[in-house]
Amino acid sequence: MMTATPYLFVYGTLMSGAHGALGTDQRLRLAHESDSLGPASLPGAHLFDLGDYPGALPDDDINAIVHGEAVLLADTDASFRWLDEYEGFVHGADDNEYDRAVRQVRLAGGETIDAWVYLLRHAPSQKRRVVSGRWNGR
Repeated sequence: MMTATPYLFVYGTLMSGAHGALGTDQRLRLAHESDSLGPASLPGAHLFDLGDYPGALPDDDINAIVHGEAVLLADTDASFRWLDEYEGFVHGADDNEYDRAVRQVRLAGGETIDAWVYLLRHAPSQKRRVVSGRWNGR
């Protein structure tokens, strides 16, 4: 599988500063398999609290923003094999909670990059929108 970009944007349990038990092993593995580019943001998306983890939903609202981190993956194919499993993403499946897509992400210094991001496929029902765009974790 040839990936379009070696960058990944994370905004939940995979962030280096996440506190919860969910994703601990995956956070450590991601840190080992990537180089951090630091804080980053995803414009044109809203963040939702889904309980133990968040979900970002694309939106045309130019003021909508999700805050997270960007990383440079050392081996995109190897990392996406386990990342897709962790995120419950199966290529071509209709019942995925997330899609994996390339979106423009802004780094803290203002530079923009194209990065992979897991985005919700549908607006969640009965879930709280995180107005700040920052997930604090569990």
